Amino acid sequence: MKRDAIETIQLPAPGRKLEAYVVREPRRFEQPSKPFTRIAYAAAHVVGDPWSDREPWLEAAVDWDATLAYRRHLWSWGLGVAEAMDTAQRGMGMDWPASRELIRRTLEAAKSVPGALVGCGAGTDHLPPDPGLKLERVIAAYEEQCDAVEKLGGRIVLMASRALVACARSPEDYGRVYERVLGQLKQPAIIHWLGEMFDPALAGYWGHPDHGAAMDVCLDVIARNAARVDGIKVSLLDKGKEIAMRARLPAGVRMYTGDDFNFAELIEGDGTHHSDALLGIFDAIAPAAGAALSALARNDAAGYHDLLGPTVPLSRHIFQAPTRFYKTGIVFLAWLNGHQDHFTMVGGQESARSTLHLAELFRLADAAGLLSDPALACQRMRRFLALRGLA
Repeated sequence: MKRDAIETIQLPAPGRKLEAYVVREPRRFEQPSKPFTRIAYAAAHVVGDPWSDREPWLEAAVDWDATLAYRRHLWSWGLGVAEAMDTAQRGMGMDWPASRELIRRTLEAAKSVPGALVGCGAGTDHLPPDPGLKLERVIAAYEEQCDAVEKLGGRIVLMASRALVACARSPEDYGRVYERVLGQLKQPAIIHWLGEMFDPALAGYWGHPDHGAAMDVCLDVIARNAARVDGIKVSLLDKGKEIAMRARLPAGVRMYTGDDFNFAELIEGDGTHHSDALLGIFDAIAPAAGAALSALARNDAAGYHDLLGPTVPLSRHIFQAPTRFYKTGIVFLAWLNGHQDHFTMVGGQESARSTLHLAELFRLADAAGLLSDPALACQRMRRFLALRGLA
């Protein structure tokens, strides 16, 4: 579609200079009217509370109203909400008590939204990683969080455990822990394999530094517990590894892509297998994602790629290394689009990306037609640049 110029803004560029950039009118995305042919979760961010007097590096301060309003925004585009995951700064500002409250509030809000889908992160993050830990303590930590989530009525996304990495002595230790935990759940869970690019403390997960060997262990765990596993979310940012793994999954076990670099082609699939989705980038691109998944459900592959393709460069930029700082870009775009009235993050993470990185994010979001109110986005971008001394 042709998009008319709206406004010109001066943005910082390499070489310590400002360059004129022409912002264009946003794309118009049609909200879904029918179910998708893929299950699609957006891992949702939290909105910090700038009025709180809590020390941001020590204690989470959440604007609950704005946080829940964003979840309603995601549901309105046909997406499920993956709650209290790493996108919600789990382990980078949000501890287990704050995450449990987040899960409680989201599950309560979902009751008023017909068909709202919620998956809830349960892990061991209240247990400090220690090589001297016994596996029984890791199992007990998982049990505590899973029990809390299930008592609230939530379905489990079983998160990777820093404590397990610290104390496991063999791949068999992973199998022992997962079999014990999965065997006690009320409903099949989604297992979350989060790669070390997202969390360096998870390097060597499944007992191997090599992803191929780790995959063998993970697949063995899934095969032995297939009736208790809804799917596996893989976040390795390597489409070849995901394609290879999904072809080996037991019948009925889903692959949920966590590949924020290659999600468009992985969700479409190869004619034999496809991936469902549990993605942080869907938080930022919900209108495009919802419209694209609707096109895919109509077997309109060209429309699907026309809508989702332009978001891939934006996603690759937001998730570039150090990947764990991607949350800053997610929240920045939510602020530019008016979903929150400030750019303050839990844990002070608004400082985690450079000014030039966020300026390029602005350009790429505009290129994808995702600045929903260009005048507001330009106003806020100018305010941000002034705060950083570049206006």
